[in-house]
Amino acid sequence: MQLDIFDHSRDIMLRNDVVHALQRRDAVGARETWQALAEDFPRDDTLGPLAVLIDALESHAASTPFRDHDALRAARQLIDDQIAPAARRLLGDVAAAWLAPLWRHAAQRAAGLPFRPDHVDDHAAALWLRAEDWPTAAQAAAAIESWRRIPAPLAWMAHARCCMDGLDDAWPLLAELAWLAPARFEALARRLTDPSLDKLRKQFDAGFEGHGDVDDLAWFPAWVLTQKAGLARLLSLAQPQRHSEAERAMRLLVELIGLERQGRHHELIDKRKSLRDLHGGLYAAYMESR
Repeated sequence: MQLDIFDHSRDIMLRNDVVHALQRRDAVGARETWQALAEDFPRDDTLGPLAVLIDALESHAASTPFRDHDALRAARQLIDDQIAPAARRLLGDVAAAWLAPLWRHAAQRAAGLPFRPDHVDDHAAALWLRAEDWPTAAQAAAAIESWRRIPAPLAWMAHARCCMDGLDDAWPLLAELAWLAPARFEALARRLTDPSLDKLRKQFDAGFEGHGDVDDLAWFPAWVLTQKAGLARLLSLAQPQRHSEAERAMRLLVELIGLERQGRHHELIDKRKSLRDLHGGLYAAYMESR
């Protein structure tokens, strides 16, 4: 009985009532109960985080567009640095779902701001991804001029496509991103948490003969074909980027796989020599399965 009384003490009940109101997105009810908690238990260590979440709900009503990229950045950092940690602490497993409307609202307010390289994370497409609204994120990224030649919007589009349609649909964009910006490719691959992609990454890290830094990932699309020849058709859809050695190697492997399937063995000799000249380690990986 004593334990039951403790579990249902007034501070716990008030705290739970605030949390329940937050989950219902009832800002008025949450504020009223929070004030009762603050008056009776001014040292409660959840008062600060609860207030952050209530403030977020109350300010959510603002619908005016962001005046500039600095205003958007301030709003984004507020969610990342204060609101999200408070939500994870107090709401647990439902925190991401609770935060999604805040990201959606911020994306709507950012709709009129153009892409700027000096504010690379401050664009509606990035916010739609945080809200897990994949189709709208893809639309926002596609509206950026030359998006396929710019690392950030290319990564946003690859992320959205992968989440909408699966990894197969995203392979051409992932290849282009690896050639254009290996570090962004690495960050996106971690964020996607796709089991098949994670497995390939681990095998690549363990077996690829490179310099041991993030730039090695430019060779990842080519190396993938030494392990998964069936991806040749999908990877062949990647658009030309900078015609780097890594890109040329992948296209050469696509050719080699095509020649093998057609039984044109005499033509393989020169192509294989070209691959060996481009990257000996990649050539060795290719020949292991031949």
